Amino acid sequence: MTDEMYDEEGGPVKKFLYLNRKAPYGTIYALESLEVVLIGAAFEQDVSLLFMDDGIFQLKKGQDTKGIGMKNFSPTYRALEMYDVEKLYVDKKSMDERGLSADDLVVPVEILDAAQVADLMEDQDVILSF
Repeated sequence: MTDEMYDEEGGPVKKFLYLNRKAPYGTIYALESLEVVLIGAAFEQDVSLLFMDDGIFQLKKGQDTKGIGMKNFSPTYRALEMYDVEKLYVDKKSMDERGLSADDLVVPVEILDAAQVADLMEDQDVILSF
């Protein structure tokens, strides 16, 4: 017996992991990742997000973007649940290195150690790094 999931048309659902490693502003990576995640979720794929390195700052509470002339898109992460995107993970080492805790983030996440990150990646069909 397989644990493979199927979409409404009977096709297999792929497991997509979106790996976010870049700071939220200064490049288009973070915003593009968020848009691609929403597209994947709209097509009923199994979507997970993993935040590592400076990508963790994408989830940080209290972002003030007035000085750089960009819209703060971090509140959009709270809307992911409406799109059935509920698998949000953060690399513990990256959080520790940046002095952040789960209380500093705009959404609930599961904090993973290095072995758990490796297992998560191994379990995916597709990994897209931003």
